[in-house]
Amino acid sequence: MISPDRLGSAPVDTEKLHRGWYHPRALPHFDSPERVQFVTVRLIDSLPSDQPIREELPHQKRRRLEADLDKGLGVCWLARDDVVILVRDTLLHFDQQRYLMLAWCIMPNHIHCLFEPMERYLLADIVKSWKTYSANSANRLLGRSGPFWQRDYFDRYMRSEEQLAKTINYIEQNPVLAGLCNDAATWRWSSAAGHSGVISRKPTSLK
Repeated sequence: MISPDRLGSAPVDTEKLHRGWYHPRALPHFDSPERVQFVTVRLIDSLPSDQPIREELPHQKRRRLEADLDKGLGVCWLARDDVVILVRDTLLHFDQQRYLMLAWCIMPNHIHCLFEPMERYLLADIVKSWKTYSANSANRLLGRSGPFWQRDYFDRYMRSEEQLAKTINYIEQNPVLAGLCNDAATWRWSSAAGHSGVISRKPTSLK
C-alpha cells in the first residue's frame, strides 16, 4: 500500500500555477493547469548520455530517439514484476484526485503517461513525486542505491482532439511497435490491458 504522505505533490499557491514555458535544465517544459500532458520518463541508462530527449529536435531525429528507447537498452529494471507493479501503482495512486490519467504504458526502460493535472497541482510536482517515491522504493527492491530515473523528462501538451487520439494510440501501441507483444490489450502494463475504460475519459481542457 502506498502512503499518500510519502508520495508528496501537495497543492501549490495560486501564483505558481501559470508558469507556462520554463527551462530548469536542458529540456523545455510547459506547466499549466488544465492542460493534457504527454510525459515520457526514462531509466537512467536507457539511452547513451549523448542522446538526450529534446523537444526542439527535428521530428525525424526525435523519432530515432524514440526508436532507440524501444531497443531496450540498459538494465531494464521495469521488466521485473515487483518493480513494474510498484511503478504502476505509483502512477495510478492519485488518479482522479490530483490528475486525470487518460493513458499510460510502462516499457522495460521507460514510461509514457497522458494525463490532465487538476487545478491546484503542477505537472512538475506530479512527475517529481512519481519519480522520487518509485526510485526510492525500487532501489530497496533491487538492493541498490543511486539514480534510478533520468533526471529530466520529456513533456508535450495536447492542442487538439486529433493529437490526443494519436498520442493515446502511440502510448498504447508502444509495446507492439517494440516487438514485446502482438496485441496492445495483452500488455499487462498499460491502460490498453483489458480495455479498462481509462482511455474513454474526456479531459476538461479539450471539451
